[in-house]
Amino acid sequence: MTLDEFLCYVKSGQALKGDDIHRFMDDMSNEARRLTFRLNAAYHTPDEVRALLTELFGRPVPSTLRVFPPFYTDFGKNIHVGEGVFINACCHFQDHGGVHLGDGCQIGHNVVFATLNHGLAPDDRPNTYPAPITLGRGVWVGSNATILPGVTIGDNAVVAAGAVVAKDVPADTVVGGVPARVIKHI
Repeated sequence: MTLDEFLCYVKSGQALKGDDIHRFMDDMSNEARRLTFRLNAAYHTPDEVRALLTELFGRPVPSTLRVFPPFYTDFGKNIHVGEGVFINACCHFQDHGGVHLGDGCQIGHNVVFATLNHGLAPDDRPNTYPAPITLGRGVWVGSNATILPGVTIGDNAVVAAGAVVAKDVPADTVVGGVPARVIKHI
């Protein structure tokens, strides 16, 4: 399986099962861990961080991207960031299904982006299902928030610290809580 074939497959939302897919995912996870260990093992200048992220993501990252390591991902090749994005320390990107951060997004400490979910039925639980996470322009995600598979967060929305976002968030809205609910409109 190639990267392009895998990325095309995950867009279908079908279960990630079968020897070919699992072998590919294991190989990609090993590569991602190798690169994140390099990124997280020592101090790097902002340009060095961006160079390592370019290698990890498999495409150039914007010169305006700022990331404070440590940074974690178990795939890496399905993370897309716009201009002026800031990602604070200790964030986890489970990006098999795709994570898209719009221009000007600010991501707090320890934020988790989870794009895979297991099947609910006991016999389906070994299978994982991908769904992308998309953040619009100017989204601010507070520390320790978790964004779940398939969620879209609209432009200029704010996710409060510690929130668990399981449903789409409208633009210009503040959400918080577990599960996250609308607190107010901006």
